[in-house]
Amino acid sequence: MPPLLIDPPALIRPAAAAPCSPSLRARLLSPPAPGDDEVSLTCSLQLSPDDRVLKRIVIEGAAASGLTLDCAGASLGRPNEPVYLGSYTIAIRSRPPARPGEPWDRPSGIRIRDCTIYGHVRIWGMGENGQGPLLRESSHSLGHTERAQAAAPTDVTITGTSITAAGPIPLYLGPGVTRVTLRGSRLAGRSVSTALYLDAESAENRIEDNDIETETGREAIAVDGSARNRITGNRFTLRGEGGVRLYRNCGEGGTVRHQTPSDNVITENLFRTGGWFAATPIVVNSRNGWRLTCGEDAGYPFGSSVDNRDNGTGNVVAPNTVE
Repeated sequence: MPPLLIDPPALIRPAAAAPCSPSLRARLLSPPAPGDDEVSLTCSLQLSPDDRVLKRIVIEGAAASGLTLDCAGASLGRPNEPVYLGSYTIAIRSRPPARPGEPWDRPSGIRIRDCTIYGHVRIWGMGENGQGPLLRESSHSLGHTERAQAAAPTDVTITGTSITAAGPIPLYLGPGVTRVTLRGSRLAGRSVSTALYLDAESAENRIEDNDIETETGREAIAVDGSARNRITGNRFTLRGEGGVRLYRNCGEGGTVRHQTPSDNVITENLFRTGGWFAATPIVVNSRNGWRLTCGEDAGYPFGSSVDNRDNGTGNVVAPNTVE
């Protein structure tokens, strides 16, 4: 019998951020210019349906906590234009400590709703991905999962929003990110990788009641060393690739992966399969050490350094529907 899964304790959410000034709103809506192609938000912003935002939005540090970005149908980013990995449409990220021993400065209580986003949204703390140098250094001692989670953004909710990719993964949750909710939204466009990535040491995220239609180069959702997530009530359109894969990267970039892909709930989803060879919608422990990078984190007596297997346990993956 799988373990009883309960909701995590409620967060004490930050106070709502003050409304943005008319001047900041005007700056955001003005055309990008050299040296002025992104805007940092630390205030709540209400857009109008006809607004079109071409500048990148950065939501960074605790100063941004409690903000709401309500697009009311407005568009962010450039449709039908290929983008590169660093040219995110929205970045939600933490600031590193000002001095050694101090905590990371992370945002929390972020709300994004009713947006039409072209490009990609990325959320991260210690590293944009599992190979960041500060993340790698932390991974070489015990307690890494807790440190990564304490450093990363938490309590981010995205609702009623479409994200249309043009190359990079439309929604990427970096190492240690916790309590992100994607609900009543749509992932579309084209990704060279996945539609959604839950990276190492992340946890307690909710992916609920979404249409996941992105044309992907591999599975639609990667659960990579991520735990206690709920992926429920979604509608997947698959084109010969898999739906959800649970695994743990081993060794890549020299980072030791500590957490296993365990205690996830993946139920009540609809998988519409296509292509000549329909892939299995859900696979638990899909890698188990079959990667050339597995030896890159050798030398530490814990995690993927001593065991390259995925070791996911306690996952609930039924019932789901396949058409």
